[in-house]
Amino acid sequence: MTDPLEASGIVIVDKPAGMTSHDVVARLRRIFGTRKVGHAGTLDPMATGVLVAGIERGTKLLAHLVAEEKVYEATIRLGASTTTDDAEGEVLSAADASHVTDEAIAAGIAALTGDIMQVPASVSAIKIGGKRAHELVREGAEVAIPARPVTVHSFDYTVRRGEHLDIDAIIRCSSGTYIRSLARDLGASLSVGGHLVALRRTLVGPFPITRAHTLKDLEAHPALTLTMDEALTTAWPVLDITQDEYDALAMGKWLEPRGLSGVHAAKGPDGRVVALVKEQGKRLATTFVARPSTLT
Repeated sequence: MTDPLEASGIVIVDKPAGMTSHDVVARLRRIFGTRKVGHAGTLDPMATGVLVAGIERGTKLLAHLVAEEKVYEATIRLGASTTTDDAEGEVLSAADASHVTDEAIAAGIAALTGDIMQVPASVSAIKIGGKRAHELVREGAEVAIPARPVTVHSFDYTVRRGEHLDIDAIIRCSSGTYIRSLARDLGASLSVGGHLVALRRTLVGPFPITRAHTLKDLEAHPALTLTMDEALTTAWPVLDITQDEYDALAMGKWLEPRGLSGVHAAKGPDGRVVALVKEQGKRLATTFVARPSTLT
């Protein structure tokens, strides 16, 4: 029997520099011949690396794929602040950073590690009053984004001294952390200014850069990185269920609780995942039905 989700799933793209995440989606629509393409976790145009895209019914998964952890390779330049907190903005101030000691840098990075309050860049994709912050900035509006809690799990770095004072770092952080804001805040704490000059995302939740495909490769060989079943069982722990339970969940019904913590992918005897489920009170209920009974 043909699987109605055969063309649905996840594509992990190694986004090139110079393209917006929306540009990547447009290319994927042409490559896979469908309008049903979306992405999770925007990457700035200057950034490269892991961009998770959903194809066909895989787009429905994206809202549930809130990666708790992301990893970035970044280069932070000390000695200048910019309007965008990265190399694409205009320089606001410049200062000689040659006197900044390694000990001062270590202290500044330590202060930005752990649970912190962070103010996102004014040109971020955060919505304010229904509009993206970067859209408001382009319109000439003053944008004030409130600080929000984020977690920087680790901030490993090396210092390079030459024409510029650059810091190469590998940063493991929670979803919602802005790396260019870390660059800005590090420079500010050292009183010399700072901005991001290079960024590569190497991990989004369970999706590493080693699973990513370039757009050139995808154009030559259009293929899902993960089918719906593979994506569901990769991103969530698996709950094996009976066929009767499978049929009930496919119709949106709930099951008896069984002491589960968090969201699980409910997998039937045939290896197919019917839904994401979570215990809510005295019910094991669906949070997303991958294979509803009405699917043909």
